[in-house]
Amino acid sequence: MDFSPKKKTSNLLLLIASFAIVSLILWNTNSFFKKFKEEERHKMEIWATAQSEFLSLPVDADPGNLHIKIFQNNTSTPMILVNKDSTIKVNNMPGIQKTDTAFIHGKISKFKAENKPISIEYKGENLATLYYGNSEVLTKLKYYPIALLLIIFLFGTVIYFLFKTNKTSEQNKLWAGMAKETAHQIGTPLSSLLGWNELLRAENINPEITKEIEKDISRLETITERFSKIGSLPILNEYDIVEETKSAFDYLKLRSSKLIRFTFNSQVDHVPVLLNRALYNWTIENLVKNGIDAMRGKGSIAIEIVPNGNWVKVLISDTGSGIPKKNFQTIFNPGVTSKKRGWGLGLSLVKRIVEEYHKGKIKVLTSTKDGTIMQITFKVKN
Repeated sequence: MDFSPKKKTSNLLLLIASFAIVSLILWNTNSFFKKFKEEERHKMEIWATAQSEFLSLPVDADPGNLHIKIFQNNTSTPMILVNKDSTIKVNNMPGIQKTDTAFIHGKISKFKAENKPISIEYKGENLATLYYGNSEVLTKLKYYPIALLLIIFLFGTVIYFLFKTNKTSEQNKLWAGMAKETAHQIGTPLSSLLGWNELLRAENINPEITKEIEKDISRLETITERFSKIGSLPILNEYDIVEETKSAFDYLKLRSSKLIRFTFNSQVDHVPVLLNRALYNWTIENLVKNGIDAMRGKGSIAIEIVPNGNWVKVLISDTGSGIPKKNFQTIFNPGVTSKKRGWGLGLSLVKRIVEEYHKGKIKVLTSTKDGTIMQITFKVKN
């Protein structure tokens, strides 16, 4: 990632601009809401005034067209009119029964919380009290900022995941290119070593020396093969996971410090699994070396193979300092490392080899200050 000051400044400016735009939208929406609420209050006061005059008229008097027009035009605001004799009149609330007093009193409490009740008076005498709620338009406008923020959040989430996916894809291409270039670069001196080893044999050098050199050359060939497979789909063949695991484990045992105690245990003698031998051995070596680093070169490393129905588990344990629980997932991310030297690609490659290439699973099974157990799970070949 680019953490340059210029990049940080641009990100900060983008964040400030986004916050300003969202704040402006919310402020504008809130202004509209207040304005519409004031207009609705004004409309209800007109309705209450008309109602006051209507209630003060004699029974046989003509109310006039103005009063009727005012009453008929208000069709959106829900209201409850409580007369001085406690009779109730409900407007713009379809389906409400006047006999359902509990529900109506609940609505009155709600309306009182939303808007201040209007007292309808005539010549100082209270004729009725008007309780009204927010109209449908006002209610929608009230929740509009929440809907807008949700849309912005969802949009931002989509953009973030698209960016993250694209960045991961670019990183994968970069690592694959670096791995293939490494394999190509190793190939040249490897060919020379093969030639030099043949010359040493011709000079009647101690056979044990040339034999050990052959082992290291073979090891370099294996490493070259591993790097060349990164970025391309490897071929999987049926192998005995017990034999392959023990082979990789024994190789490291012979080349590690005598201060480390190696233990291998398998509950079964043979388990067929579809593997790419080079990449699987690389996985075991990476996990074992991580364990050795965690123990600072002194302690115990153990591998146990446990069958579990159609699956087989490979448990790699060490007696190192452990991994904090909050890092159980992040340790598999590229670039994450606790070492002073290193690129943090080991466990990321291990996860890719196990889960993408072999369709298996890998996780931190347990980790305390006394040690860590990593678990790999593969499907058994039937």
